[in-house]
Amino acid sequence: MRFPKSLTVSFCFSVLHPSHTRFPQFAPDLGFCSFRKLFRSQGPFQLGTRSKMDAVGYGFPSDIKGPNGCGKTEVSCVWASPEGGQKIDIGKHIFCNRAVNMKNIVAVGFDMDYTLAQYKPETFESLAYNGTVKKLVANLGYPNELLDWSFDWTYMVRGLVLDKKRGNILKMDRHKYVKVAYHGFRLLSKDEKVATYGNTLVRDAFDEPDYALIDTLFSLAEAYLFAQLVDFKDNNPEKISEEKDYFCMYRDVRAAVDLCHRDGTLKQMVANDPKKYINEDNSIVPMLQMLRTSGFAVFLVTNSLWDYTNVVMNFLCGPPKPDGSSSLTLDWLKHFDVVISGSAKPKFFHDENRTNLFAVDTDSGMLINTDNGSPMAQVGGPSLELPDQMPDKSYKVFQGGNVGHLHKLLNVESSSQVLYVGDHIYGDILRSKKVLGWRTMLVVPELEKEVKLLWHLRDTRKQLMILRSERDHIEDQIHHLKWSLQCDCLDAHEAKKAQSKLGSLEVQRERVRVTHQEAQKVFHEKFHKVWGQLMKTGYQNSRFAHQVERFACLYTSQVGNLGLYSPAKYYRPSEDFMPHEFDIFSL
Repeated sequence: MRFPKSLTVSFCFSVLHPSHTRFPQFAPDLGFCSFRKLFRSQGPFQLGTRSKMDAVGYGFPSDIKGPNGCGKTEVSCVWASPEGGQKIDIGKHIFCNRAVNMKNIVAVGFDMDYTLAQYKPETFESLAYNGTVKKLVANLGYPNELLDWSFDWTYMVRGLVLDKKRGNILKMDRHKYVKVAYHGFRLLSKDEKVATYGNTLVRDAFDEPDYALIDTLFSLAEAYLFAQLVDFKDNNPEKISEEKDYFCMYRDVRAAVDLCHRDGTLKQMVANDPKKYINEDNSIVPMLQMLRTSGFAVFLVTNSLWDYTNVVMNFLCGPPKPDGSSSLTLDWLKHFDVVISGSAKPKFFHDENRTNLFAVDTDSGMLINTDNGSPMAQVGGPSLELPDQMPDKSYKVFQGGNVGHLHKLLNVESSSQVLYVGDHIYGDILRSKKVLGWRTMLVVPELEKEVKLLWHLRDTRKQLMILRSERDHIEDQIHHLKWSLQCDCLDAHEAKKAQSKLGSLEVQRERVRVTHQEAQKVFHEKFHKVWGQLMKTGYQNSRFAHQVERFACLYTSQVGNLGLYSPAKYYRPSEDFMPHEFDIFSL
């Protein structure tokens, strides 16, 4: 349990205090200063080092900043601006679970999908949903009436668990106790929930293959479709084959999703109109520029292949095109030292993974054999020029490989020198943290709204705590009176008075219980009508919050928030408190 240092920093455990004697001011004509030379003395950098002369031309373009270096629609200012570091909007804070000293970090890496590229759920998730439904009907024999279904992209949230065998959707706390359960879209009663998940001799692990974990935003559409199919089968058993139980239906949904990916339908639609499906984010380029000019090696590791990666990164980081043309360039590559597409995470994070590393010819998309990143000549083909004799061939884009290849490309000596930013708790964060010991940062877009609501409802939360404490106090009195009556230690007059008081206390307890229960329900519905707070289940941290705390050193709402803090920042967590300490310090 973490206890905030003070009310003013209840939701930010790493507040920036700029020092003008330590951090240089940025001159508009010079762009960025080279911070790494000021803060590190371990020797020269092998990759990613920038000098002051290198920084020329890396200043903020006028079209992505407003007055004083702030984005036109942003409250917070980019750190590397005259007014940076003075005010950071509460929804854009970076929160710290484990200390990360940026002065010890050599390389900063990013995932692309749902990290750098934030997809619009109302368009992209709907596109994925509609594509999956079409595959179910056309390829897997489901009734045509599924084509009339619609998708509510606000219904599902991350952190849920699908019970494939029973057709249930569950929200659990950090101890894996089921707190909220739906069968399809029908809420299970407390008795049903306990009978299904609470009366067993051996506790369920809630893992594959019987359960599916909804830990990515891309999984929300398939979870919603699964719930629809469960209801449809229950209400129309004659329209779904008896051979297709809930488990088979989920397997079909996954197969349909995979078909959508393999035939390129989704990615082609996004490539045709990226602006329709991806949020524009003017904070990404300044953040990447700040990292590189501060001496960090910056890399991209994505499961997407080069053709799609190039489209998305052009939209996010490519130069603006005055004529509105959609032609692709390679200008965005200047923000990265290494790009690995088709990485097949999480297998990529295992050094024993023997997948070959290929260089990508960015002009043709052809793959070139490499020896740990160095191009190799083809047998029977013309000899290959050495990389230093081919200035137009940077060979910073690769496909496949494993983390060992990446470490060599970055000249990383220790895995703790790498900070990796991703959105997937298992595909990005857990493996890179648990297997490698990389420092990790999880992007949780839902967090911005949740933190702002928590701040707005902080008085309501205090009232809930008071009601809970009052209920406990009343129950203690009731238990004491019942004990006194049972042990016959009261005379007739005292016993009569105790019985009267007991009745009054029981009425009072019920009143407080109902008031507390209703107030808590209203409080949670402020966050989400069905599932409540993302990071809470009742008074316990949710399963999702538990995973974030265990495996993410840092977490924040948007990847661009990294640009609001000093590149030499020492992120420090708040002090851990046990319940016995919390009760003492909260007095």
